[in-house]
Formats: sequence, C-alpha cells, structure tokens
Amino acid sequence: MPAQLSVNLNAIAMLRNRRDLPWPNLRHFGHLALAAGAYGLTVHPRPDQRHVRFADLPVLRALIDDEYPQAEFNIEGYPSEDFLRLCEEAQPDQVTLVPDDPSQATSDHGWDFLAHQSFLTDTVARLKAGGMRVSLFADGDGRTEPVAVAKATGADRIELYTGTYGGCYDAPEKAAKELDLLGATADAAHALGLQVNGGHDLTVANLPALAARIPYLAEVSIGHALTAEALEFGMAEAVRRFRRACGETI
Repeated sequence: MPAQLSVNLNAIAMLRNRRDLPWPNLRHFGHLALAAGAYGLTVHPRPDQRHVRFADLPVLRALIDDEYPQAEFNIEGYPSEDFLRLCEEAQPDQVTLVPDDPSQATSDHGWDFLAHQSFLTDTVARLKAGGMRVSLFADGDGRTEPVAVAKATGADRIELYTGTYGGCYDAPEKAAKELDLLGATADAAHALGLQVNGGHDLTVANLPALAARIPYLAEVSIGHALTAEALEFGMAEAVRRFRRACGETI
C-alpha cells in the first residue's frame, strides 16, 4: 500500500500571517487538499504562533469531522504542557512529538531517545490514554539502537527526519547514501513493530526513491515543497502529483 499523504499547512499559514487578513484561508486550502485525495492534514502550532495559530486547530478539526471523516488530523510539536493541552482539546488522530527549541525555524533533528526516554514514556502514555496515536521524530542516520528505545516508550510510530536526504537535491551520490541510512533505520523500526512515517524536504523528485526503499512507509507529511508546487499547479494538482510520487495510481 502506498504511503499516505498528509498535507502540512504551516507554509500557507505563514503566508497568511504576513498580513492581518484572513487569506489565504487555511480551512479552504485544507478542503482543497482533502478533496484532491490527501489522506490528512498536518499542523505544527509553535508557541509564538508564527505559522499555524492555536485558533486554527478547532477549525481544521471541524473541517475533517464535518466533511472528511475518513481523513486524519496530525498535530506535531514539542511536548510542553501547553502543547499537550492543545492536543487534548483538539483530539488529533495522531500527535508527532519533535524535540524543537522554540527559536528553531523548523524541525531539523530527531530525539535523543536514551536521554529523554523517561520524559517521552510519560508523554506517550498521557496522549495514548486520550485516544491519540503517537509518532516520535527520529534521525534517519542508520543507527538501530535508538529505535529500540523509541519502541520502549510505547510510541506507535517514528517519523524519519528526511531533511538531510532532501538537502541532497543536487548531489545524487550523497542522496543515495542518505537513502541507505534512512532505510536502515526504517528497517530496524519495522522489525520491532513500529510503523514508519517520513517528513521534511520531500519532493515529487525524491519521494519515489524513498517509497521504493521503504515500501512499508505508512505516511509522509509534506508542506514546503507541496506549497511551492501549489503556486505553480494549484493545490489540487499539487496533491495529485505528490500522491503519484508516493506510488498511488490516480
């Protein structure tokens, strides 16, 4: 089964936030993405609300509940108390926990699972008690030992940080090496019963190779490149292009 596409709306929210105006309308673009066959929507509500705002969460939750009940809502972020309360209020289908500092421009590394095992175990238990699936952001650096610790926290999935792979867009030999590392980490997780997601700097060009190397890839969360494609092709066609890159026949 091809990896399912979750459309990250943060880049669209950032464009909206340049002005004190209600457009581009996040709900509308979420609707366009889901109508074009996206499996779900992803948001990352940062503490300073520079991208998705806290007030966007109930709007997007209602969009899915009212019009696309088969779709999934994925909220990602650092598990501060404020973030956990947002999740408990919004009730996403999946929560993706990332080790971001609030000052970071974007997510750029996975968890040190051994150093944060106790903290993550408690957090995962809290979210799963609320009925949410939990995914943990992980470095795809080929190491297998951290994956066993991720499994021990009780998480359901890991999300491979694919930014290093995506950054090799002009260096095919380096990209192939990074892909091997991602695959090794994914294989270790899969063998332990963890499902595997992927996200960061994935494009129509580099996604097919990732999907081929990790055929059990469950989900990809894509925002920046998909938004760039939407500027050229429109949101609906951008979603279809990424669905085909995941291996869907449409």
